[in-house]
Amino acid sequence: MTTSKKQLTQTETYTWDYLNEHFQEIINLNISEVGEIISVSTATITRTLQKKGYRGFVDFKHSMANNAQDELNILTEPLLNDETKISILKSYQEVTRTLNMLDLKTLNNVVDLLLDTEKVIIFARGFSELLGTEMQTKLLLLGIYTELYTDPNIIRTISKRLDTKTCVIFISLNGETHSLQNAASNCQERLIPSVLISSNQAGNLGKLTAYQLYGFKTELTYFPDFEVHSRLPLYIIMRLLLDTLAVNMKA
Repeated sequence: MTTSKKQLTQTETYTWDYLNEHFQEIINLNISEVGEIISVSTATITRTLQKKGYRGFVDFKHSMANNAQDELNILTEPLLNDETKISILKSYQEVTRTLNMLDLKTLNNVVDLLLDTEKVIIFARGFSELLGTEMQTKLLLLGIYTELYTDPNIIRTISKRLDTKTCVIFISLNGETHSLQNAASNCQERLIPSVLISSNQAGNLGKLTAYQLYGFKTELTYFPDFEVHSRLPLYIIMRLLLDTLAVNMKA
């Protein structure tokens, strides 16, 4: 399977999201039945999957159903209980689906933006601050001046003082963090180049930023009372972004 660089239309994005989020429900259905459920044509489903690098619907189902068990030998370990196996599979899904849905054109545009900018500002809150700290360190190691802000009041203030020579990176798992939305709106009004790293394509931050890099997040969490969902999809995006940036700087 190869990853396609073609962008999805709105209908294709809806189709792709549904197929991923409801995979267990459609595993035993044929393409016509799935088309009826989500009210799209079989041609749309096929075209969507081909843009994502699959040959078609059967190839998609086979790949999603079998790849994890074929490649994850750890799942055969008798010491693992069922819940741990589910957690491993969910992590595998987050990695593979994030890679499959990554928009390479946008990734390259962001790399070009970082190569041309004079300064990078990172805004992050909560557990995403850890990702922001790592990104700041690696950008500094690449010689790109970078600042990280995590306090909501400071984020709002700084966002009003930036100029177009600065690139702002927003890190938000759910894409709905209020202080980041406010800052993104300020940047948008001032035409400040901005990038969002998130797992929620429906989040408001996507509407307020120039470039969006999305990962796939499962709903599995063993801490349901706290906002501590895994940032694994965001780490995958960050690594690809920074590795691509580093390679381009050496070229």
